[in-house]
Amino acid sequence: MNQADKNEDEFDVERLRKQVSEIRTISTEETTSGKRPSQPAELNDFAKRVAAQFREDKFSPAMMTGLFRLVDFVMLFLIGCAISFSYVQEPRVMALYTVTIASGAALSVLFIQMADCYQLPVLRAPKNSLPPLLGAWALSFAAMTMMLFFFKAGGTYSRVWFATWFMLGASYLVAERFLLAWSLRRWLRNGMLERRAVIVCGGQPAQELIRNLESQPDNDIRILGVFDDRLDRRSPDLVAGYPKLGTATELVEFVRAARVDMLIISLPMTAEKRILDLLRKLWILPVDIRLAAHSSKLKFRPRAYSHIGKVAMLDVFDRPINDWDSVAKRIFDIVFATIAIACLWPVMLGTALAVKLTSRGPVIFKQKRHGFNNETINVFKFRSMYTHLSDVTAANAVTKGDPRVTPVGRFIRKTSIDELPQLFNVLAGGLSLVGPRPHAVLAQTHDRVYADVVEGYFARHRVKPGVTGWAQINGWRGEIDSDEKIRFRTAYDLYYIENWSLWFDLKILFLTPIRLLNTENAY
Repeated sequence: MNQADKNEDEFDVERLRKQVSEIRTISTEETTSGKRPSQPAELNDFAKRVAAQFREDKFSPAMMTGLFRLVDFVMLFLIGCAISFSYVQEPRVMALYTVTIASGAALSVLFIQMADCYQLPVLRAPKNSLPPLLGAWALSFAAMTMMLFFFKAGGTYSRVWFATWFMLGASYLVAERFLLAWSLRRWLRNGMLERRAVIVCGGQPAQELIRNLESQPDNDIRILGVFDDRLDRRSPDLVAGYPKLGTATELVEFVRAARVDMLIISLPMTAEKRILDLLRKLWILPVDIRLAAHSSKLKFRPRAYSHIGKVAMLDVFDRPINDWDSVAKRIFDIVFATIAIACLWPVMLGTALAVKLTSRGPVIFKQKRHGFNNETINVFKFRSMYTHLSDVTAANAVTKGDPRVTPVGRFIRKTSIDELPQLFNVLAGGLSLVGPRPHAVLAQTHDRVYADVVEGYFARHRVKPGVTGWAQINGWRGEIDSDEKIRFRTAYDLYYIENWSLWFDLKILFLTPIRLLNTENAY
């Protein structure tokens, strides 16, 4: 291939990536101009049964390999410490040993990672992985020996301890790899470590893709079925032994009913219009979206691809806040929610008494709202309205001077104190501290639900909703009485999702009390 052809091929994929990235922006700027979009499709009975089989969560391969690294570090550290206790009596020297052992264990895990010995296919074949594994372990000891030599600290450490740690550590790594291989085979058979995928678009390209995936010796992909909008002979009811479960519109409901990890579009890259039309429907889902490149004649740079086995894929969308990021965010939520409850319990107790003593009815008001992946969750609030006038569905938004709101309710709504019980939603796992604010399932503006106003509205449900969010600290809180307000809220929510980090969460969290001083739209 000459240079001109290479440049043309790279331009094609970059153009496709650019068009895909514009989908987010276009979707939040366009409205339906009063035209109601297509309603959620009803899944057929067979698709419902398939979805029900895969409703439960399972372990992520990335999470498990990360856990294996952590276990290796802890075990190698404990082995080194256990041996050192037999040789060291002086506390000062013991502290030096502990630092060295921790550094050596971390270095070992790093070298084992660099040797690709934490990849699932490698872990499933322990005999082939032993040479690079033991080589990485030996290399870490060589590195420690050099450091001790250059720092002239060799005389401080016992040679017996050093050699014993090396031998026992090597024995542990070998034994652990055979145990892991046995466990992985069992977990894969039970579906605990699989990645669940759906093929989008059927026909011959899908059949070739499925055959290629199934031919991979270390394939962890479980194909749940095929979804295709075409109804003619190009899209048969059975593709390579897998059933056609419905259309692309029905796929949205299927992913909300089942735990799906990945959507693989089996269209040629030259079919840009069809690909983009599909992505406009599917990007709102919290899944990885890949474009199969197995049959493409275009040759891209290696970094443009990811691979499932040897099958090339073009990464289109990644699920946000996934794997270890989700663990870090969950720890962040638990820690800061606990601190907030410990600090604010007098305020919550006082509010509960004020609500109970000034109007009849329960202290806590529960409302059904949209959660992660459009699931319905119960969100707690201090009751701010008279019980007989409460609007559980939020079909009628609270307005300025609304007679349904109690005097105490008016104050706690304006100061957002009514939201404090949602800290317990955070501890329970239904909410996050920071994220797109959850809206009531029937919330609307001008007699139109929000999804009718903003095309990409449901994309904000790709992450867990939050007690506070980027939109709220930028002034978009309170009453939503115009199309512009929900469009801007959605745009800020999508910006948060695409740019998430723990530092971003921390920034939003600490800015929230300051921005709450602006009560202009809070009634």
